[in-house]
Order: sequence, then structure tokens, then C-alpha cells
Amino acid sequence: MGAMRRLYGLFSLLAVLMLGPGAAQAHPHVWITATSELIYAPDGSVTGVRHAWTFDDMFSAYAVQGLEGKTKGAYTKDELAPLAQTNVESLKEYAYFTFAKADGRKERFQEPIDYFLDYKDALLTLHFTLPLKNPLKPKQLVLEVFDRAFFIEFKMAEKDPVTLAGAPAGCRMKLERPGDGAASAQKLNEQTFADGENANFGLMFANKITVDCP
Repeated sequence: MGAMRRLYGLFSLLAVLMLGPGAAQAHPHVWITATSELIYAPDGSVTGVRHAWTFDDMFSAYAVQGLEGKTKGAYTKDELAPLAQTNVESLKEYAYFTFAKADGRKERFQEPIDYFLDYKDALLTLHFTLPLKNPLKPKQLVLEVFDRAFFIEFKMAEKDPVTLAGAPAGCRMKLERPGDGAASAQKLNEQTFADGENANFGLMFANKITVDCP
């Protein structure tokens, strides 16, 4: 079982035991600093998204626990390859924390490709590409990155958080970062909890990328 899934399960269990079934105090236990790159084909269709997720120091230390490298405190991509594979496999259960709509219609992703981990300054970064099942040319593409249960908090990087690779001329991108949650909490409706208490709590803290093309 991958480190992400093990830690997710551990803290989820602790939350249930500590808060009880009636509690609504979801808060993150893993923090990720993310960058995203939307990928376009030569014909102007969007084909997928490339993510780079840097985990916090606690999770990074947990993930490499027991992993032996040739150099103490350092790990190569090859040494991290098995961990990268188990991590991307475990992400499938959570829809890769990536949700897309093209002109208002939900779109699906294929399984990740080109994935690897690197380790720098005691932090792990997971790189992977999510190809769209159906490349398309929408007038508007909306991409949201978040954890529905808010166990993991995603923060887009301050520098170059989102880039467009090969996008047609005239396309415009806007990034909406989550606020402190106070204003969003007032907007919660029945749909937010449609699948059970706190099922979509993380929606309040979603990073929303909108790309409008002519």
C-alpha cells in the first residue's frame, strides 16, 4: 500500500475515533504545494494536465521511512520509482483529486503517465500527467484541484502556478485560489453533503482554473 494511502487511512481513522460520527470539523493532515500545466495538441485541442505536487516535510519524511538509498538522505528517481508507482495507483480511488468540465460537461481522465518522484531539500515531489479520455476544443475549460474530504490541502505555488503548453492564440487563463473558507461556508447547500456528512467539504477549498478560448 502506498505511503499516501497508508497515511490517509491512518488519519481518517483517527479523525473518526476522536471526533465521532456527528462531528463536522474536517481539516487537513497533508499539505501539497502544486503546479499544473494544461497540455494542448498542435490542432488546438486540450489533451491533459501535467501536475507537480510537493508534499510537506512530515509526509515526505513518512513516505521515505525505511527506504534505502546509496547516498544517505538522498534518493534517485530510480530508487523512488516503486513509491511513485504505488502513489499514483492509490490516487485512482480519489479521482486524482482533479476534476474537469468542458463547456459545463464533466470530463474523465485516463490513468497517469510519465510519473516519477524526486526528492530535494527533504521534500518529495510527485510529477505525473493525466491524459483526458477525449481530447477536445472547448470554449471554456474548468479544472478544479482539491480533496473532497479536505484531508489533503492543495495550495497552488506562488510562482507560475498554472501554465498553458501549446494553447491556441487568444486563450486566457484565470486561477481562483481558495479563501479562508469563512465566506464559502455560507454558500454550502444540500449538494455539498449529498453523499454524506463532509463528503464534499473540500469543495470550499478548491483551486479553480478556468481557460477561455475563442
